[in-house]
Amino acid sequence: MWGWELFSRTYVEESVSFSGIVQMDEDTHYNKVEDVVGSHVEDAVTFWAQSISRDKDIMKIGCSLSEICPCANSVFGNLDPKKIYGGLFSEDKCWYRCKVLKVVNDEKCLVRYIDYGNTEILNRSDIVEIPLDLQFSSVAKKYRLWGLQIPSGQEVTQFDQGRTFLGSLIFEKEIKMRIKATYQDGTVIAQAEYGSVDIGEEVAKKGFAEKCKLTSSTNVSEEKKSDPGQLVLRNLKSPIPLWGHRSNQSAFSRPKERLSGRLPLELKNENDSGNHVTFPKENLAVADFNLGSNVSLAKIKQDQKLIEENEKLKTEKEILLERYKALELKVEQTVLELQQEKATTVDLTKQLESTLKTRVGTRMKNLAAKVEMLKEIRRVNINIRFGNDLSDAIQVLDEDCFTIPASLNELEIIWAEYSLAQGKIQKCQDVTEGSILIAERNEVQQKLYMAVEIFILEVDELPLNKRLKTLQDLSASLKAVYGQAKEGTDSEEILKKFYDWKCDKREEFTSVRSETEISLQCLVSWFQSTLKVFDLSVEESLTSEDTIGNIDEILEKTESSVCKELELSLIEQGDADKEIIFNTYSQVLQKIRSEERLIATVQSKYKDSVEFKKQIIECLNESPNVDHLLSIKKTLKSLKARLRWKLVEKNNLEESDDHDGSEIEKIKQEITQLRNSVFQEIYHEQEEYEKLTNLVKKWFPELPLLHPEIGLLKYMNSGGLLTMSLERDLLDTEPMKELSSKRPLVCSEVDGQLILLKGYSVDVDTEARVIQRAAAYHRAWKEAKEQSGLLPLIFLFLCKSDPMVYLMIPYYPRANLRAVQSSMPLTSEEALKVMKGVAQGLHTLHKADIIHGSLHQNNVFVLNRQQGVVGDFDFTKSVSQRASVNMMVGDLSLLSPELKMGKPASPSSDLYAYGCLLLWDNNVRSLLCSLIYCRSSVTAEQVLNAECFLLPKGKSTPNSEKDTECTQKKEEELKVENLDKNKEKTRNGETNFD
Repeated sequence: MWGWELFSRTYVEESVSFSGIVQMDEDTHYNKVEDVVGSHVEDAVTFWAQSISRDKDIMKIGCSLSEICPCANSVFGNLDPKKIYGGLFSEDKCWYRCKVLKVVNDEKCLVRYIDYGNTEILNRSDIVEIPLDLQFSSVAKKYRLWGLQIPSGQEVTQFDQGRTFLGSLIFEKEIKMRIKATYQDGTVIAQAEYGSVDIGEEVAKKGFAEKCKLTSSTNVSEEKKSDPGQLVLRNLKSPIPLWGHRSNQSAFSRPKERLSGRLPLELKNENDSGNHVTFPKENLAVADFNLGSNVSLAKIKQDQKLIEENEKLKTEKEILLERYKALELKVEQTVLELQQEKATTVDLTKQLESTLKTRVGTRMKNLAAKVEMLKEIRRVNINIRFGNDLSDAIQVLDEDCFTIPASLNELEIIWAEYSLAQGKIQKCQDVTEGSILIAERNEVQQKLYMAVEIFILEVDELPLNKRLKTLQDLSASLKAVYGQAKEGTDSEEILKKFYDWKCDKREEFTSVRSETEISLQCLVSWFQSTLKVFDLSVEESLTSEDTIGNIDEILEKTESSVCKELELSLIEQGDADKEIIFNTYSQVLQKIRSEERLIATVQSKYKDSVEFKKQIIECLNESPNVDHLLSIKKTLKSLKARLRWKLVEKNNLEESDDHDGSEIEKIKQEITQLRNSVFQEIYHEQEEYEKLTNLVKKWFPELPLLHPEIGLLKYMNSGGLLTMSLERDLLDTEPMKELSSKRPLVCSEVDGQLILLKGYSVDVDTEARVIQRAAAYHRAWKEAKEQSGLLPLIFLFLCKSDPMVYLMIPYYPRANLRAVQSSMPLTSEEALKVMKGVAQGLHTLHKADIIHGSLHQNNVFVLNRQQGVVGDFDFTKSVSQRASVNMMVGDLSLLSPELKMGKPASPSSDLYAYGCLLLWDNNVRSLLCSLIYCRSSVTAEQVLNAECFLLPKGKSTPNSEKDTECTQKKEEELKVENLDKNKEKTRNGETNFD
């Protein structure tokens, strides 16, 4: 019903305007004649027409719109009813100027095409903005026949007939309009003439309109001295009725260029047939019609009946014409098909004639080709189809199967005893008890040495490498044919089933092959006997019937048998056959792998035995020597004493009043040389510690017990990080108060590298925990070193005078992420490289079960704007203590929601802080959404392999609409969450290295 309400409201607005004040200009408009062409009919007395003089304007408008509108922006928001838009007409898909009459809903609008007069409901997407140079007055005008109105109570059918009749008189015909008056809405009251025909009178005669009834109460009058006999237009006494059956898209309402020819009568609406409203006939009585004296009701009914019959005949004519055209098209198609069939038959006949000429030669060539193919198949394919390759592989596995050496079992028993003895020594803390355990271990060691020698001799006689090479080649050849095997197939029943299947297939194939060989032999015999017939030198008389008569039968049988064998050889194996072969292949491959593992075990044990024998020969009667380490320590002690003396000497010279600058410079050089020598000896000491550590782990766990003075156990517990030879006063340090206010932090230089010394106050309990945490971090770094993404730890040493632990790390001035982003922000490409390094660092820590808990902008370092590393953390604090510090980046808290709720720190909380650091880069929005909302299922390794880190150089990840919405949502939630925590922003100034 919305279409009816919309149409009615529009029609009411137009109707009210008809009874408005008439605007007249007696000097310029009254009785002025215009030549126009009808473009759209609204009812029996109202229509739209275009001035003939503006024909070129219509052409220019159409060209401009066709260029501008396809690229123009669709309208949005509120539409201006006074503004002119471009509309896409639904029938011809061309663009025309239009105005919006009414907004139907959010998607549709009722528009009028102002250059033609018709209306249509369009989608908003079909309405576009047009430039100012097309914002001028309409080409078409609305006209109303002078002195006529629609009779009240007119039937809907007669209303449509009136529109149709008026359309036949004016639509796309050049008519003269004699202007009488103009309404305020622009409607022109005029007398219409087509040649000598007065269109208004014709409409009135047909009874589609009636003369207007004028009253004397109107304030509007028409007078013209040259034509005093004209009627005076006073007032329209009754308004135009609201016709529910009015058409918006009739045959007379399509925007298009000038047409030629006559227009068919259409009595029904083409597009709005669903909006018809039926009016009861009793409301339209005959007495309501105000007809002229020469028109009768009978005449009107007769005309209406003639029109209906005429329309019916036209419809029948169109149906018959369509049938005629369809039959005509079918006849043409049939003739064309017959011609094509005839041409095909002729070609086929010629082809058959040509084939018959070469029939014998072609048949023999085909048979020869098939026999040649059969030879190749017999040579190659038979091995695969019947599992001959699998049979050969099983034979290889059974004949030369590798067995475990007899000495291996005894060796493993003694080796287990030896490992147990080594474990007891390692756990022992008493020297006396340790001596007893060492003696027991040495006895087992002697037994193990004898067992190792026997095992090595036995294995040396085995062709392990040759057998392994055979198995590898066999496995590779089978995999190339059968592909990936199934797992878990280990059953002798599979092999038995395979042998039974192979026998059945072999019997069937042997029968077919025998038949093929017999038929081919018959063909060969026929050729040999036929030679005599064609040999003129043979005097023996032979009849052709005896020698050649059965050749067709021989050829037919030979071709049949060859084709049968080919089919049997080439046909796709059934599912049952495939399963048997594949299960057998999997079983064979399982046996190959089992034997390979056995050989690998023996080879591994052989390698360990050879190494053990070598070590035992070197150390059987003597313990490892620690004298070299003690010598290094003695050298270090001497160098440190000399260094301290030189430092005192330099200080005394500097404090004296008459000091010599050159002498001080000389002493400084000597101090530098001594300091470098000290570090070189410390590095040698570390190397010696590493050698002894390897001996302890492999052969001599008693070393820490026998030589406690060297501090080997402390070195091993620290992961090689702890040194007892380094002291703070040996370094030329400079305080770095601006970096930390919590603990001593000094800067120095070692071997040309800037380093930082971080001091931690400890007691007996915390000292062990600090060493333990630093050692775990150092071991994680040592796994990948430069590729670990972590800041390396150089040394850890204890202060002898104070309860302090010092940690030596590299120093990168103004290289933390905050300083870099403040001074010269990273580009997108640089940022991705840096953050990929940070993700690698987190992955390294998480893989070692270490939670950082203190990731922030001051603790991420940018090296050469290409590499990012994660800084170390405060080793005096536990994970929960480190994670409780609420660091900020901008308005965002790096503390994850679960930590704020009191839950323990986890790898996910590290990734949350990492995601917040990513927030300033627009190229990682997709990864950011995963880090913030899916952290429970995301790991650092997955972050490291994220798409944004895998893009080619110079490219960035496009931001999808979903990613953008996700990021905006996260930003808003985090900002709201942190509104009441702005006071904590001052904690951004905390140390760069915690």
